[in-house]
Amino acid sequence: MNPQRLTTDGSFKQHLQWSPDGARFLFTRIHQGKMALWTMTAQGKEFARLLPDHKEPHFDGHWSKDGSRIVYVYDKLEGTDGKLSIRSCRADGTDDRVIVPHKAFEESPRWSPDGKRILWVSTRDGNPELYSATADGKDLERLTNEIAADLHPSWSPDGKRIAFSSGRNGTQKIHVMEADGSKVKRLTDGDHLEAWPVWSPDGNRIAFVSRKSGRANIWLMNADGKGLRNLTDRDAVDASPSWSPDGKRIAFVSDEDGGSDAYIIAIP
Repeated sequence: MNPQRLTTDGSFKQHLQWSPDGARFLFTRIHQGKMALWTMTAQGKEFARLLPDHKEPHFDGHWSKDGSRIVYVYDKLEGTDGKLSIRSCRADGTDDRVIVPHKAFEESPRWSPDGKRILWVSTRDGNPELYSATADGKDLERLTNEIAADLHPSWSPDGKRIAFSSGRNGTQKIHVMEADGSKVKRLTDGDHLEAWPVWSPDGNRIAFVSRKSGRANIWLMNADGKGLRNLTDRDAVDASPSWSPDGKRIAFVSDEDGGSDAYIIAIP
């Protein structure tokens, strides 16, 4: 099945996130030289800056399960370096506040399904590891402890497991573990890069980006790593998969038409 193209402006886009009610998308966009969070309708219309008062880069937003709040990365520029922190705001951009102050590289924040905790990547102890904290930034827990980078975390819908990419066995591969960091299991293998796992709404499948075919496409597999298949099998760079709330479609970003645009594909 051919993907449906949603946007045609071609501006850089990443971190596409479908809203819990299916009505809108949240995404990172570079427009007029500024990296910021934007929203648009599920039809690719009505582009709007979420936080227009922010002058410095902010990106990688994630909706809470009820759609009421968004957690994201804020990059305070100082000289040639950026000081990344994790912030949260209401879905309309109000009540903007710091959740995780800058300590090191802080990125990829994700709400837990019950809205009580935040999961993110930090280099505060040396290399990229996964951490979680309460929604107000307290009760910090380190979940992984590896020499290799652990990246791109994603909660399972029941909040009991976390999928992520890790280079602990060489090339970045998809892994899964319990929410407390125990029982780590590698789901994919081979020498090709694989990253950005996201669970289906029913928790039965995981979508992710893989170069198994020689190019970056969106792949699907069962939650146990079986049933691998290339969903977008084409000569393009596809990234940032996001499930529709009903689990019947996946939105993603692709360079198929020359720029960087959003697409939707039905899952046969």
